[in-house]
Amino acid sequence: MNLDDTQRRAVADWIAGGQKLSEIQKRLADELGVHLTYMEVRLLVDDLRLTPKDIEPSKPVELSGKQAAVGTPAAAEELEPDEEDREAPPGADLSPPGAGGVSVKVDKVTRPGALVSGNVTFSDGHSAIWYLDQLGRLGLAPKQQGYKPSPPDLQSFQTELQAELAKLGF
Repeated sequence: MNLDDTQRRAVADWIAGGQKLSEIQKRLADELGVHLTYMEVRLLVDDLRLTPKDIEPSKPVELSGKQAAVGTPAAAEELEPDEEDREAPPGADLSPPGAGGVSVKVDKVTRPGALVSGNVTFSDGHSAIWYLDQLGRLGLAPKQQGYKPSPPDLQSFQTELQAELAKLGF
């Protein structure tokens, strides 16, 4: 990683031009004859106190806005910070139990043996514990033994669960 001043300026110009580290790695090899691993390029850029311009960080912001629109109205989403949404799921506020809605909550402390877990209240007022295990299997344990939610409730549950997990980055 011993580059002379002209080579360092070239790397700085490439970073300023918005090139990714992999592109810089390729240009170093092709144009300057300096063969570095990707990690060495990262360290070089860090040593030069340069910050690559990543286009990708703006995409998660756009995705969270689109995914939030699935679970709640866009106006309500803009007024509430993400942390408040995690504590009080939008489905719980919009449709209370027994009023035709399904509310899904994600546990702050995950149950043992699960990647993520939580509670669901179906439209008929019955509730259950849900969890996703390490193999990605969805489990549902109703509090009332033998209870089976209706197919529309199951579909609403899966939609709400997907929206909640998307907010958390799953």
